[in-house]
Amino acid sequence: METDINRLKVVLAEKKRTNKWLCKQLNVNPSTVSKWCTNSSQPDLPTLVRIAAVLEVDINELVNKEFIESI
Repeated sequence: METDINRLKVVLAEKKRTNKWLCKQLNVNPSTVSKWCTNSSQPDLPTLVRIAAVLEVDINELVNKEFIESI
């Protein structure tokens, strides 16, 4: 199974955005974004919706479909 469960790190790279940029957009601590990108923790659903909005992607782009299918 792919380790990027929330795919955030992948989508940030595709959009040529940084963790620092995302933390400024969401007004969260940089360590929080880092934890999301390393799967040490996951954003809650309202935050995931905000992330999708600021990255201008569908929320499904942030979710690993293989992970969902395995549930």
